[in-house]
Amino acid sequence: MSDQPETVSYAAAGVDIEAGDRAVELMKSKVARARRPEVVDDASGFAGLFDASALTRMRRPLLVTSTDGVGTKVLLAQEMDRHDTVGIDLVAMVVDDLVVCGAEPLFMTDYIATGKVVPERIAAIVGGVAEGCRQAGCALSGGETAEHPGVMGADEYDLAGAATGVVEADRLLGPDRVRPGDVVLGLASSGVHSNGFSLVRYVLKRAGLALDADLPELDRPLGEELLTPTRIYALDCLALAAGVEVHAFAHITGGGLAANLARSLPKGVDAVLNRSSWIVPPIFQVLQGHGGVPDEEMDRTFNLGVGMCAIVPRESADAAIALLADRGLPAWVLGDVIPGEGRAILS
Repeated sequence: MSDQPETVSYAAAGVDIEAGDRAVELMKSKVARARRPEVVDDASGFAGLFDASALTRMRRPLLVTSTDGVGTKVLLAQEMDRHDTVGIDLVAMVVDDLVVCGAEPLFMTDYIATGKVVPERIAAIVGGVAEGCRQAGCALSGGETAEHPGVMGADEYDLAGAATGVVEADRLLGPDRVRPGDVVLGLASSGVHSNGFSLVRYVLKRAGLALDADLPELDRPLGEELLTPTRIYALDCLALAAGVEVHAFAHITGGGLAANLARSLPKGVDAVLNRSSWIVPPIFQVLQGHGGVPDEEMDRTFNLGVGMCAIVPRESADAAIALLADRGLPAWVLGDVIPGEGRAILS
């Protein structure tokens, strides 16, 4: 056995630059699908370029920005060794916040931190981000993958992203437009989305539920159901705002339906929501039943089947529901806006 000391290098410290380069090559074709005509190639690769000259044709363009992550849903992806969907979740969490004010998403960047760069895994994650950007109509204009040995385990990773959008100032949506007599539309979620997964994981552990469990309430194994990507509403919301009068949107994320909808209400109204107007999807019934989660905790943690709300004049409701149905998005009248104190009330 040699007594020679190990060569001091970045690789010996746990950072594999060649693996990072390989990951970049694997993801190039995936990223190419998430482009817009305004994207300008930067030969150096240090930054993303976006031609903003189109904004000069707008009367008063407001730039809108948002940043978010996927949360502990990534732990389920890691446990299942399934990495091609969490990138879609990331885009949804970012761009669906942007569109609440009526903004069109323009471009997005991502950041992945991992204990060890496995090129195929990184390419799968970024491929999901690119697919999400394609669904949202925005460009994936750049990103960063960082190897953090000693901080994270070899199979651990986390991801975050930020996006920029634009809206005409006089088309800005929000609480100022909401009036008594408006109605609240519920837009169906695709499942748990990307909030509440710390509680999800607690329930699974407490109930002894395996991710490969086949439960009678579900059409597929539990883990696959939980990894269902967050629905991306951006293009649907933009089409709705272009097709009918819309006063406000609310993205139903952490905090649940009532708390998030209240953020889109002015102080002088309440939104009274009818629980009987929709059927809570089976995955939430599974989590509540197996975990013994109280109703109020379900309400303030999960979307319960309502991933986005639109507030529209009553006379626009039927046209709005029909427009969304034509786009394959179930929607319904969830409740009414009445004089009040800025609350959303589930009844």
